[in-house]
Amino acid sequence: MIDNPVLRIIAKIIIPMILLFALYVQFHGDFGPGGGFQAGVIFAAGFILYGLVFGTESLRSAVPPAVLRLLIAVGLALFAGVGVITMLAGSDYLAYNALSEDPIAGQHLGILVVEFGVGVTVSAVMITIFLAFAGRNDP
Repeated sequence: MIDNPVLRIIAKIIIPMILLFALYVQFHGDFGPGGGFQAGVIFAAGFILYGLVFGTESLRSAVPPAVLRLLIAVGLALFAGVGVITMLAGSDYLAYNALSEDPIAGQHLGILVVEFGVGVTVSAVMITIFLAFAGRNDP
């Protein structure tokens, strides 16, 4: 935890901007550069900054480890679930065209859901890794 009041105020201002930018990268990823992995890393960076400035215990209370484990599972289920749904619709695994009668709409929906699953998983895993290493008090 850092006791610098200026750094704490700046962090309170910049962290919401980081999270908003991560959402932009997430939902703009199927139209341009970006996507789930990049958005997940940016989103995790906002929470990691919070942990660095306000302490890992504050981060653990804001995002408990049980919630992180749940988010990892939900993100993986979203990714895999889209593939299973496309197979149940009679197509190949992750063949997004099967998600809608209009192939373009199916592609858009499939990419959006899969990328969201990737973003959630990557973000939760990165925060979990940070907490695993930052919580150690080795001399």
